[in-house]
Amino acid sequence: MKKLERLRKEIDAIDREILDALNRRAMEVLEVAKLKRDKKVKFYSPVRESEVIAKLAKLNKGPFPNDGLKTVYREIMSASLALEEPLKVACLGPQATFTHLAALRHFGSSASFVPLDSIKGVFEAVDSGRAEQGVVPIENSSEGIVSHTLDMFIDYDLNINAEIMLEVSHHLMSKSGRKRDIKKISSHPQAAAQCRGWLESNMPGIPVLGASSTAKAAEIAASDQGVAAIASELAAKVYGLRFVNKNIEDSRRNYTRFLVISRGVHPRSGSDKTSIMFSAKDRPGALYDILAPFKRAKINLTKIESRPSRRKAWEYIFFVDMLGHIEDKKVQRAIDSMKDACLFLKVLGSYPGGE
Repeated sequence: MKKLERLRKEIDAIDREILDALNRRAMEVLEVAKLKRDKKVKFYSPVRESEVIAKLAKLNKGPFPNDGLKTVYREIMSASLALEEPLKVACLGPQATFTHLAALRHFGSSASFVPLDSIKGVFEAVDSGRAEQGVVPIENSSEGIVSHTLDMFIDYDLNINAEIMLEVSHHLMSKSGRKRDIKKISSHPQAAAQCRGWLESNMPGIPVLGASSTAKAAEIAASDQGVAAIASELAAKVYGLRFVNKNIEDSRRNYTRFLVISRGVHPRSGSDKTSIMFSAKDRPGALYDILAPFKRAKINLTKIESRPSRRKAWEYIFFVDMLGHIEDKKVQRAIDSMKDACLFLKVLGSYPGGE
């Protein structure tokens, strides 16, 4: 017991040192804020944040885990940014959606979150300046692309400045937590699709009704004893629901990729992706001609997706992710060489690779 008491005193002393260091760091942050304000420089810099976290992870010799280190420093930087200027972040709401969880992970809890009813609403908020940043889902590891997000990039001139990879677990929850009380299930269509096999096996004959988000589904379930929701663990806490079954997703490694959007562009981080969208001319070999320069330049294309253009029947818009930054000469040359074969070409942004 004496040894335990001594170790606790040492930990208390280290905590005081950490607190002192945090406050000294905060004082430096306030000085940085003054300089940025004088020079009219944007307060938020995702590249700088990525660099800080990458450097610390490289320096870390343990035993404190790098995943924990990243989480701690996200919160430190979030609180520091709030000292400079509170950052407004739009995301698909209400509170406790998976998009909100992704935004919390990326921006930390000191950001000011603006929950909106739709993906289009997030784009509009950022485009109008009501929010500096927005977070939207783009694809799921089991269900694929979120096509509505891709469509919005056609309509809005916003840039991608980060991506977030979030492991997603879905839970069935209701007011009572009793399976026998459930007459209907409320869910966002993407979440329901990710649990399709489990629902067919365990809830046959129970209708699944669409909701604008998983958190909205939880909100509906909180007001109706006969409705269960498919939502996050945080949603159960926020809306006072009990679990009927946990982890009902069909794939145990279920990830969703989110994009951070803004009106600004950001410099190289050293480990970047670039996203573009284009439509090809209607002639034999057009798509091959467009993509061939990337092969010659040895640029790795990590994703290619097509969508109907909504402007002309059988015309398609292609979305491509590649490794590299738009400021890299070989990326610039490859994109420039595409132009003659394209009806339409748009660079959506260069940003640090997934966290």
